[in-house]
Formats: sequence, structure tokens, C-alpha cells
Amino acid sequence: MLDTASIPPQQSADAAPRVPAVSPTGAIRTLGANPATAPIVLHPGDSIPHRKRVLYIVLLGALTALGPFTIDLYLPAFPVLESEFQTTAAAIQLTLTGTMVGFALGQLIVGPLSDKVGRRVPLLVVTALHVAASIGAALAPNLELLSVARVFMGAGAAAGGVIAAAVVRDLFGGRRLVVMLSRLALVSGVAPVLAPLVGSALLLVMPWRGIFVVLGVYGSIMLIAAAVFIPETLPPARRHEKGTTTVWQRYRSVFSDRVFIGVLIIGGMTFSGLFSYLSASSFLFQQTYAFDAQQYGLLFAANSLGVVLGVQVAARLAARFGPQWVMAWSTAVLVVAASAIIVTDQLGLGLWGTVVPLFFFMTACGFTFPCVQVLALDRHGKAAGTAQSIIGATNFGVAGIITPIVGWISAGSGITATTMASVMVGCAAIGVLSLWLIVRPRTVERLAP
Repeated sequence: MLDTASIPPQQSADAAPRVPAVSPTGAIRTLGANPATAPIVLHPGDSIPHRKRVLYIVLLGALTALGPFTIDLYLPAFPVLESEFQTTAAAIQLTLTGTMVGFALGQLIVGPLSDKVGRRVPLLVVTALHVAASIGAALAPNLELLSVARVFMGAGAAAGGVIAAAVVRDLFGGRRLVVMLSRLALVSGVAPVLAPLVGSALLLVMPWRGIFVVLGVYGSIMLIAAAVFIPETLPPARRHEKGTTTVWQRYRSVFSDRVFIGVLIIGGMTFSGLFSYLSASSFLFQQTYAFDAQQYGLLFAANSLGVVLGVQVAARLAARFGPQWVMAWSTAVLVVAASAIIVTDQLGLGLWGTVVPLFFFMTACGFTFPCVQVLALDRHGKAAGTAQSIIGATNFGVAGIITPIVGWISAGSGITATTMASVMVGCAAIGVLSLWLIVRPRTVERLAP
């Protein structure tokens, strides 16, 4: 398999000897007969042909989407599961919590392991676990076994997002890293929103167990595609660089970075606010507002447009002004939009009073996601897998803990827009405090070229 991170561009047998030239800035020029006029290659991915770069983005995006689809595809089936297993909404939400906890723990294992042994082997092994657990979930005879299978499904889906981001960081840096990570952030931001739409469509043609069969097929396709097309991007020499040879050293290098800690909190709180909405929305819109599964899915499709808009605009603004300043605005909008949901609900403005500020909340999430990844990974190229695993584990682990709060505070009275948005406001407020007290935007250096 081609190692794109270590093999220089090909040369013909009769070409002049290729000699590397180092610029005063330390950049390596493309090897060639006249290095002085050759283009500068700052990062390994800069020399990858455009067509292959597009292929990588498509495959890595699909791998990234496996996690959110595993978590959210069955959300429209929550009321069906509640009825079939004769249980409560809070108990059904715990299956979502178990999936996210499994996803978080899986990332904490896969990330450091990929920095130690390379990207491909952990990706293939853990994705195979996802396929097996999906079959187990489809056959689960009771809620307890379904919950166990969902934990393993979450752990099995963990490799996709971690390895995808680590591969991108292996190949790119600086402003191009912003662009590449924004593509993955678009997937990770839109997939949780589109998954319920796809799930509601699947429920038209199959029982809820069929959703897990579909996830098993999806995982199988990703397993085959990764084995055939994804190269090893972390050469053996880079796995043993000084200061990052052990798991402890990699974790210490990451957690000693104040900016990383700050954006870690922002990312975790933004995801927690998003998943508080995702876990509560099935009950809110289908029971309170009397949506059917398909109308509920269409609502998610509309909200996905906000996430798409946010991610795409954020990528351009972050490259120009810096991701920290984009987050200064986006985190403030999160607080305002979530607060507006509470106000409109208390004023009795009904469905539109909830949906409109919710769209702005989702758009602000789209602005925030890529900025978190860029600030975290651009600073830790030598431990990209570990850094991304911590981000992912925090996002989904914290969200898994916070998400059930909506159900608990709604116990007995039913989930309302106010109870849902109350958790969203709290999460967004913590994100704002983390930005200004820990990250401190004025102290963050500009992105490299």
C-alpha cells in the first residue's frame, strides 16, 4: 500500500538527480533538477494529485460519518422502542448514552494506538467490531442486550473519525489543514442531523431492527474501502519521535497545552448542547407537536442546512481571521439562540417560536466544530491521533452524560422546548467562559501558511 507521507514524487530514470533544497524558513522544495524554482512543499499532502485528494476526502468523510450515523440513525424509532419494550423515555435515552460512552472510550483507545502502530490496523480492527455489534443489536431480544450491543457499536464506530482526522493532520498543515478539516467537520456536523431523516425513511420500509442491519452493511462497506484505498500515512520513523514515544508522553504533551484544554471544553459543551436537542427532539416534535416520523425527519433536513452553512463559512473566515475569533462570535450566538427558545416557549409562540432560534443554534454549531478541530490539531501534529481521540471522547462522552438530563428534569411532565433549551443554554454558557478565560483569543498565534 502506498505510503503517501514518506514517498517523494516519482522521477524518470534519465532525469537529473533530485536534491532537496531547504528554504530559510525550513520549507522543503519539491525535488527536481532546479530546486530553486520548484514549488515549495510544506506538508506531505501538498504533492498529492487533486483527484486522489478528492478520493481521500470522500472516503475519510464516509468513515467520519459512521460514528454519527451509528449514534443517531435510530432516533426516530425511540417512541417505537419505548412502546415495544414497555419502558420509559429516559430508559430509551440511556441506550443513546451507552452508545456515546462506548464511542468515547473507543476513541481513547484507538487514538493513542494509531500514533503507536500506525493508522490502518486500528481502523480495520475496530470497524470490524462495529459490524459484529450491529448484528448483535439487530437480534437483541430485550432492552438490556440492545444497550450492551449499542455500547460496542459505539466503540466500533470510534475509529472512523479519529483516524480520518489524524490522516488529514499527517498530510496537511496550516491553512490547507483548515480547509481539509472543515470538510470532515461538515460531515461530523451534518451527519447527526441527517441521520434521523434517513432513519425515518427506513422506518417506512422496515422495522426498527432493520436500521441496525443497515448500519452493519455500512460498516462492512467502510471496512472494505479502508482496506483497499486508505494508505498508511504515519511512517515508522514518525511513530518514535522524541517526546511522543509513549502514550503517557503524548497525553502529557496535549494536556499541557492551555489552548487545547480550552477548545476541548468548548467542543464538549457544543456537542452536549447539540445532542441534548437530538435526544429530546424525537419526543418533543412527535409527541408535543404531533409530527409523524417523516415530518420529524424533514425538520432535521432543514436544520442541516444551518450546519452546512456554518461549516463552509467558518472555514473561510478561520483561514483569514483565525479560528479563535470565529468562535468568539459562534459561542455567543449559541447562548442567545438557546435562550430565545426558552423565551418563545414561555410566551406560547408554538412551533415556529422553537424552530427559528433552533436553526440559528444549529448554524452556530456549524461555525464552532471546525474551529475546535483546527486549533487542537494544528498545535499537535506529532500526536494527532491522541489529540483527536481526546476531542472525540470528550465530545461524545460529556454529551452522553449530559444528554439524559433533559429526560430527568422532564420526568412526569413530558419534554418541552424549555426543558430542552435549558440544558442547551447551560452548555453554551460554559463554552463562552472557556473561550475567554482559558483559550484567551488574543494570546493565540496566527495559523501558519
